[in-house]
Amino acid sequence: MRSTLLISALLPLFLFGQSTINGPMPGHSDLLEATIWMQCKGPCTARLEYWAMDRPDSVLTTAEQTSDAAKAHAMDFTMAPVVPGTTYGYRPIVNDKVVDVGQPLTFHTQPLWRHRTDPPPFTMAIGSCAYINEPAYDRPGRAYGGEYVIFDAIADKKPDVMLWLGDNIYLREPDWGSRSGYLHRYTHARSTPELQRLLRSTHHYAIWDDHDFGPNDADGSFVQSALAREMFDLFWPNPTCGVPGVNGTTTMVNHVDVDLFLMDDRTFRVPGNLMNSTPALLGNEQLDWLIRALKASSAPFKLVAIGSQVLNDAAVYENYATMPQERAELLRRIEEEGIHGVIFLTGDRHFTELSEVRLKDGRVVYDLTVSPLTSGVYKAKETNTNRVEGTVVEERNFATLSFSGTLKERVMLIRVFDSKGTLLWERSIPRSTKTK
Repeated sequence: MRSTLLISALLPLFLFGQSTINGPMPGHSDLLEATIWMQCKGPCTARLEYWAMDRPDSVLTTAEQTSDAAKAHAMDFTMAPVVPGTTYGYRPIVNDKVVDVGQPLTFHTQPLWRHRTDPPPFTMAIGSCAYINEPAYDRPGRAYGGEYVIFDAIADKKPDVMLWLGDNIYLREPDWGSRSGYLHRYTHARSTPELQRLLRSTHHYAIWDDHDFGPNDADGSFVQSALAREMFDLFWPNPTCGVPGVNGTTTMVNHVDVDLFLMDDRTFRVPGNLMNSTPALLGNEQLDWLIRALKASSAPFKLVAIGSQVLNDAAVYENYATMPQERAELLRRIEEEGIHGVIFLTGDRHFTELSEVRLKDGRVVYDLTVSPLTSGVYKAKETNTNRVEGTVVEERNFATLSFSGTLKERVMLIRVFDSKGTLLWERSIPRSTKTK
């Protein structure tokens, strides 16, 4: 419903502290609708009030929801009606009281630019491997997680979008055997005080990897895979959880002129150490969907997010090189279909590097691995013959991808930062002149 009360007239409502909720966290935003996730820390009724920033006297409200303990009191709110290219302010109303979270809350709808203007510039932050310590369930010894200041460092860059590249929560042994365990781990991670500002300050998307799915290196045989998918969908408001013919967490997002293909590297995984099975990372149906979707895309940059490294040609750990047949098929089909502008975004490895492969006709495919955010750091010991010199980072870090330029001269600028936000390296990748 709509009211025309001034914002100032509504402020006398009783306030209570931010400890009553986690988030809110803006998720997928389109032109005429956006989704915001929020979690109460106990039973509640909740709604969101929102307004266009240039019309603070015109307040809209979402439908009120009653939280469900079986969903850890987490809720998705649909922000509609909205209009394209608009910034909205909003506030949570929990148990009929305004929650003051201590910072301005906004969300943005995507601009209606096609056939009208050049695409506007925007910036995306990316990272993987976010371990939040919990001594009661961590392994004994030195804490594995640290430097949570990285979340504020990311927020300081003011990205328009944040893409989480897997290992976002780190399930422990008590977690992956039950619904209660998954809800505990997700809630524990989302309750991190240092994370709240980042959750609230931009729109978020995510893929998963093994530590969001189940045990270390878990594959498609994991008995709780359906529960894992349900929990992922509950805490990450991606536009879909699955695509036609692929019953996983796969989805696709368009942001301005860039397409993101968010892949599922667990549901269909067949490990490379089996004697009588063909190793697979994506599986036939998901790989077929990806090729069709890439072919249909006219985006100058096609960002394919997968938990495991794709172009690192060292057949170690969970790299795609341990599954050479499917990896070769993916690259062959990208080449044969004439698909341009493909950039894989990967995590998992606890170090950062950029890899590239040049196809026969001169096109270049990239793989930007960004890891870790707060978990332990490993050394890049193996020989990756596709590594771009000077791009290895062996400390906690994150990256931003900034897209700018006119429609036909679009450029992606990669910047990699340490946990405090200091620039470590940057590279510029121009739009392929052969992009359709």
